[in-house]
Amino acid sequence: MQLMAFAFTRLLFKSATRALADHFVLICGICNGPIPAHKAKETLDSQLPAGFSTRLIDCMAGCDRPMTVGLLAKGKAQYLFGDIQSPADLSALAEFAHQFRASEDGWTSASTRPLALYTKTLSRMPCLPPEDVA
Repeated sequence: MQLMAFAFTRLLFKSATRALADHFVLICGICNGPIPAHKAKETLDSQLPAGFSTRLIDCMAGCDRPMTVGLLAKGKAQYLFGDIQSPADLSALAEFAHQFRASEDGWTSASTRPLALYTKTLSRMPCLPPEDVA
């Protein structure tokens, strides 16, 4: 009975956390890499910090480097990673998500990101300054 109560409480907490998400991980749902997108989502969901939500989307134009995964949040730089092909890569993304969440503007240098992502960073796009947003 206690196990069921714990599982139910955890489910409610995860649902509430997703509802309050202000940081997002986007996973290409059509990339044909060694890890199915739904499995990558399950793995990341269990490792991401509070305030993150994962979403499967159709395409991020990284088809030559499947699987592609993006991180974004309002007022922060955005990242796109490719060649995500192993559980170690997913763990590195989760580690980076913690860094990203703690960063005020999302800006990180390659040397501070997890080593496993060093050659997998496809792009970092700065956020628009508030005065440039209509």
